[in-house]
Amino acid sequence: MKFGRVAAVYVACLSVCGASGALHKITLPEPPDLAAESAALPAARPAAPKPVDVPAPPPSSEEQAKLLDEVRDYAINYTRNLPDFLCLEQTRRYVDPEGREAWRLEDVLTARLSYFNQKEDYKLISQNGRPVTDVSYAAVGGAFSMGDFGTGMREIFDPASHAKFAWKRWSTLRGRRTHVFFYRVPLEFSKYTLGYAGEQKGDVQRIKVGYRGWVFVDQELKRIVRITHEPLNVPPSFPIVQARETLDYDFTKIGESEFFLPLVASLEMHSRGGMWTKNVKEFRLYRKFSADAVIKFDGQELPPLPDDKTKEQPPQPQPK
Repeated sequence: MKFGRVAAVYVACLSVCGASGALHKITLPEPPDLAAESAALPAARPAAPKPVDVPAPPPSSEEQAKLLDEVRDYAINYTRNLPDFLCLEQTRRYVDPEGREAWRLEDVLTARLSYFNQKEDYKLISQNGRPVTDVSYAAVGGAFSMGDFGTGMREIFDPASHAKFAWKRWSTLRGRRTHVFFYRVPLEFSKYTLGYAGEQKGDVQRIKVGYRGWVFVDQELKRIVRITHEPLNVPPSFPIVQARETLDYDFTKIGESEFFLPLVASLEMHSRGGMWTKNVKEFRLYRKFSADAVIKFDGQELPPLPDDKTKEQPPQPQPK
């Protein structure tokens, strides 16, 4: 025998029986007509339309020219406005034998970088956590690059470089809207060099090349937040066939003031033997330079910066 709602009603009836034990009939109310009641309610308001996001229009040619003039002045005078400082430069070097983005970490180089009187000085202090002394970057072999503290920026915007610029798109870096310009510097006016250290000690080759790339400019601050380089006109005899370099700048506090300084630099090179190499340099532990300034470093490798520090994001839409 199945019990259900009927059994529940019967138990309720027992609770209202008289002394004689006779059962009294209980009439249950009719269930409400929900459909009729709903029909009598006022119609629901239509949902508010979702805000339409539209891409920001490109700046006019006059606005682009004005912006480039501001950025040129900033780039040429960038190093003059920097303080003297020290920092730690940690380079992770990777190889990819077949060019399939299967990077394998080869070694980690740590250098003490000092910037004094607008000049950079590098001193290698460890390799794979082991202290080294009196060893240069060239001596450890492999690919390397220098000039991250404004040299490349200044040379792109130097009128003597005859660089051509073209506004291309909007982008977002580190949560901020940026202009993206394409540029190209011809070989005859270039100061850009590629360096490659061979297997033998002192076997370092350098060549001058033309180059092209992208300049990312913060829309609000009118400051350069990323520069990329891609060499052109590489001679067939040079060990490097192709190279790509990206340098990111970000706010860094030194003393009581903040400056726009290199954050991370990535350099990828493709050799004629088919191998790809990649150097990822991170600039950490900035300190104000003084005669007794030191950077406390125990030889332990610092963890890599999170991806959101360098990953480019889609341009932020503007509400219509």
